[in-house]
Order: sequence, then C-alpha cells, then structure tokens
Amino acid sequence: NAIFLITNNSDLLDLVEKMAEIAIEEMDHFRQVVQLIKERGYELGRERKDDYVNQLMKFARKDGSRNMSLIDRLLFAAMIEARSCERFKVLSQNIADKELAKFYYDLMVSEATHYTTFLNFARKYATDVDVEKRWAEWLEYEGQIIQSYGKTEAIHG
Repeated sequence: NAIFLITNNSDLLDLVEKMAEIAIEEMDHFRQVVQLIKERGYELGRERKDDYVNQLMKFARKDGSRNMSLIDRLLFAAMIEARSCERFKVLSQNIADKELAKFYYDLMVSEATHYTTFLNFARKYATDVDVEKRWAEWLEYEGQIIQSYGKTEAIHG
C-alpha cells in the first residue's frame, strides 16, 4: 500500500516521505519474519490469496475523483493496518513463546502507528470526501465481510 501510494501520488511530498518510511519498516518486518522462520527450521511458503483483502479492495471507489481514490486507498490501508494491529495484540497476549510474544507486541505497536498515519493522511487530504462518514462506511462493509466468514479460525475473518 505504501509503495502504491508513493507511485500514484508523487506530488504529495509529505505523503511520499512517510510512505517510504513505512515501506522500509514493513520490509524490515518481513526480513525479521524470514529470519525467524529460518532459525526455527521452517520454510517460507508461497503467498496465498487473501480473500479478506480482495473483498475489502472491492469497496474502494474507482469512479470518483483522483482525490476520492487517494482517500479510499488510505482508508483501505488504515483498515488493513488496524486489523493487523488487533491480531498481533491477541497473538502477543496469548502465546507462550516469549520471543514470539515480544515480536508480535512490537509488530502491534508498529501497525498501530501505521493505521493512524494512514487515517490522518486521509483526513489531511480530504477535499471532496467526508472522511469520518466514509470511514464509517468502510467499517460497516468490513463488518459484513467478517460476518460472511462465520466462525472459522483464520488470520483474517
């Protein structure tokens, strides 16, 4: 999301600079995950389609102004980060492995910062969008997605 926002909004220097920081931080998290996987004798698998993310992305407006698209992409990113933050919190509080508990806690803190950053940029750049109303619409739509998954255990849903 950060890289997408950079490439599609290169005229917004403050956004570009912050998104570059987030992208670097996310890649560092990925590097840490790969290292943990290797240290524990596992192998990194292929990326799987994420139905939750794909369903959420369908809600993003594609027929409005350029600014509306920017705001929706920022809200989409905020939603992803907020839910990641929640998952990492649950994991950090419920795993016996102290190393992983700290790792998940640190990720939770980072994701919380990302979530608020995306949301704050949406508020800053909203010129033709009521961000609070649109955020409420995103939350309602996401709630419908979550309900559709039932009670099966999954990372998303």
